Amino acid sequence: MKDEEPFLLTDPDRLKALAHPMRRRMLTHLSVHGPATSTTLGELLGAKTGTTSYHLRQLEKYGFIEEIPERSSGRERWWRRSPDAPRDMRLPTPDQLAPENRAVLEEFHRIGYEEDRVLFDRFPDAYRADPAWARGSRALARMTKEELERFYEDYIALLNRYSPSADDASPEARPVYIRLFTLPADD
Repeated sequence: MKDEEPFLLTDPDRLKALAHPMRRRMLTHLSVHGPATSTTLGELLGAKTGTTSYHLRQLEKYGFIEEIPERSSGRERWWRRSPDAPRDMRLPTPDQLAPENRAVLEEFHRIGYEEDRVLFDRFPDAYRADPAWARGSRALARMTKEELERFYEDYIALLNRYSPSADDASPEARPVYIRLFTLPADD
């Protein structure tokens, strides 16, 4: 797997495209389960085909997904995550955005935190079902800002090292949600 430069998502329109709950669920589904049609996604997400088609076109417009022409025919269009979409996508800090675009970043984070809460709620059942696949770690460390930055970059490098594309993954590989967050413990 080639190393890729981190992609900083400072374009407010691209950020808005990903700050929509349905689009995020669609992108996650395509990433985890592979190609799908707007009809399939509509059935899974409880939405009308016209709605899912609109959101798929928005994701396509900003390069996150692409149509699979060899599988599409007539009105049935198949979609997949774009192989050109950045894998190491980083969010800007608020000061890297114009003041009028900071609300989009906050909404992006709010939706992400909701998704994370759902995953955290699923953890106990997943752990009981198969502890080899449901792993958790909690730690308290003392670091400077510079050490935390190095830790974070090492974490991303490790994540990228163990995250081949779906096409390059071994047949036994499963998609696994991984989360890392840090915050000061003394606030």
